[in-house]
Amino acid sequence: LATGGSRRGIVVSTLAEARFFAAGGFDDILYAFPVPRWRLAECSALAQRLQEFQVLLDSPQGLEMLLQNPLPGGKRWLVWLKLDCGNGRAGIRPADPGALALARAIAQGSPELVTLVGVYAHCGNTYGCRDIPAIQAIARDTTAAVLEFVTA
Repeated sequence: LATGGSRRGIVVSTLAEARFFAAGGFDDILYAFPVPRWRLAECSALAQRLQEFQVLLDSPQGLEMLLQNPLPGGKRWLVWLKLDCGNGRAGIRPADPGALALARAIAQGSPELVTLVGVYAHCGNTYGCRDIPAIQAIARDTTAAVLEFVTA
């Protein structure tokens, strides 16, 4: 229902979910957590198997890890830069001086190995909100931070 029957464009938070949806015929999956080194082999297998398996990056070390582990067969790592707009769980703060440098490094470094798809922010800091206006305020702040970053 969520994808209108397309079996594309689904976001998962675990690799078990990614494997489940891949087994169900989904071929465009975003793993919405920065790739940990110990999960790299699993991510690589999914990236090779699916038409599009997308991952998050939030550090120069993560980028270097992907560059040092290219996908075979002409495939590329499809990467979203994970921004932390207040959730505090994962991502680089948009105001961090290293954030723009990391975005540029992903976009301009080795596009034949790692391709920047976009930026990604998760408003998990809304989970503790007690009312809709509080949720809307966080959504507005996150949107403003992402748009300011993308504009820069």
